[in-house]
Amino acid sequence: MNIDILTVLPELLESPFSHSILKRAKEKELLTIRVHHLRQWAVNEYGQVDDYQYGGGAGMVMMPEPLANAIEALSGEVLARGRKYDEIIYMTPDGDRLNQKIANTLSLKENLLIICGHYKGIDQRIREQYVTREISIGDYVLSGGELAAAVLTDAIGRLIPGVLNDETSALFDSFQDNLLAPPVYTRPADFRGAKVPEVLLSGDPKKIGDWRHDQSLSHTRERRPDLLDNEE
Repeated sequence: MNIDILTVLPELLESPFSHSILKRAKEKELLTIRVHHLRQWAVNEYGQVDDYQYGGGAGMVMMPEPLANAIEALSGEVLARGRKYDEIIYMTPDGDRLNQKIANTLSLKENLLIICGHYKGIDQRIREQYVTREISIGDYVLSGGELAAAVLTDAIGRLIPGVLNDETSALFDSFQDNLLAPPVYTRPADFRGAKVPEVLLSGDPKKIGDWRHDQSLSHTRERRPDLLDNEE
């Protein structure tokens, strides 16, 4: 999979992609992440990519020309490899709220372009003419779309086959089946009087599977009943 990210602050994305699971994904050549500085396509020698908004109001807006030129240039590079972007994604608070289903769907794609908004956002004409999907990571506002893009990339990247050491690990994450994950335990079996449930020590896969499902169900019913409502 190839993910391109357009941003005015590429430095913010250096650390998230240089450690842990995403680092391993890149080392295994299962995932390529390219971060592009939008100022490469600035409208003047001063590196301008934003301007005042029409109609007045506080805050600057990312201009359409740098974004359009960047999207077209990167799309051309992908096309030269015989591909095209499966999705051009804009990270924005008013987009579809990211969930596991969206992450699963995007993990099956080959080429993604993620646009990180900044200031008051991007010119509406870019959203209408180029963006194919808009995603939010929650009902709150960040200073820019970089951290949101890192969250989305991590959620997608870990699902690519071969990225995780245990191929079945991602299948049992919270939200994969609209249930929260069950409790997990490790050694010692008795920690200061608190013991691991006997069923987990039984060695019986069916009993353990049934227990985990029941725990997931009760945990979800208690903490996120809305997930169960969505299933009904």
